Amino acid sequence: MIFDTLKPQVETIISTETTTTDEKLLSICELLEAHIEYYNWVGFYFKNGDKNELKLGPYVGAPTDHTIIPFGKGICGQVAVSNENFVVPDVSAQDNYIACSITVKAEIVIPIFVNGENIGQIDIDSNTPDPFSEADERFLEFVCEKVAAIL
Repeated sequence: MIFDTLKPQVETIISTETTTTDEKLLSICELLEAHIEYYNWVGFYFKNGDKNELKLGPYVGAPTDHTIIPFGKGICGQVAVSNENFVVPDVSAQDNYIACSITVKAEIVIPIFVNGENIGQIDIDSNTPDPFSEADERFLEFVCEKVAAIL
């Protein structure tokens, strides 16, 4: 399973002492996008200070205009409020979806918790319809736990 081979690489990125947090996050994005064929856009969003909005962090994939997302808006904004994973097999079926690209067919968003507080999330868009499984969720939860340890 590809996820089992990626876990030690994520841990190595996280434990590298010579890189900044943003460099580590970007390396994780690059790793996932390069090795999981249906991960077409991989990025992090974080709570923007005391504001009820998310701010785009490191990412790989097509440029996005969505650098700030209000809580409750879109899939990412909904996860900021619900504190729960959100798997969208078909973005066209979502009323509250913010379209980033016409090629995106599915999305998965997993929150990042530090001391029980939702401080951000990993967001993945796929150009493949309904590609995400429970294995993706568990793997991305692992990634988020590792990321939380350096935030």
